[in-house]
Amino acid sequence: MEPDHAAAALRWWSQAGVEFAVDEAPRNHFAGDGVRSPFSSTPEPPHETRAETPIAPPARRAGVDGGRPPAEITARELAASAADLATLRSCLEAFEECSLKRTATQLVFADGRPGSRVMFIGEAPGGDEDRIGRPFVGRAGQLLDRMLKSIGLDRGQVYIANVVPWRPPGNRTPTLQETQACLPFIKRQIELASPEILVCLGASAAQTLLGVREGITRARGTWFAYHCGDGRTLRALAMLHPAYLLRQPGQKRQAWADLRTLARELRL
Repeated sequence: MEPDHAAAALRWWSQAGVEFAVDEAPRNHFAGDGVRSPFSSTPEPPHETRAETPIAPPARRAGVDGGRPPAEITARELAASAADLATLRSCLEAFEECSLKRTATQLVFADGRPGSRVMFIGEAPGGDEDRIGRPFVGRAGQLLDRMLKSIGLDRGQVYIANVVPWRPPGNRTPTLQETQACLPFIKRQIELASPEILVCLGASAAQTLLGVREGITRARGTWFAYHCGDGRTLRALAMLHPAYLLRQPGQKRQAWADLRTLARELRL
């Protein structure tokens, strides 16, 4: 196998969640099939040796491009085909490769005004958002509204979305596969909304879009460069998620400092 094909195969298995190799066929370790228990003093019985059969790598086919999962390829192609936000929403509604769509009530696309100077991006919708069909309308959204008002903004002056547009069951954290399947759409949404400033609310959004490796409590208040696929570079600010502030109200002082940083950048 050529090195680049082997590397692509390893990337494909890694993104699919495979962490270690096992035998080609299931093996019952309790049936005395030649594997001795480390807790047994009985000598290991003789067994036949056979030639190892190499495991073939996954075939390169349509939907597997450079080791990328099929869902990500489909999403990337659909997102790239959208010339405006209305078309992008239609593409998401037609997208069947994310399992969250089958458990959510509806798509939660965006709220606010496209073309605003600032775009806020969270992780995923919650129960209220799933029911109503708009992002940030529950308790965390009400807090976000108050945060915006504190620096003279409201929803009509910003644009709001999530990395993942469908609610995960039980409000759990989206898996890596679910996030990667939706990532091309939010990247295209940022390009089409065309903000001047991107605000990533919470660790998940900051890690996914900005490549942040440290915790959000250390990354918050920091400016990053976000590179759009169309060649533009946006200023991006990491902030604490309003849901986190509801659980940790003592952190609101840090959130207020970050809002003032944003207001100064917007010259409000």
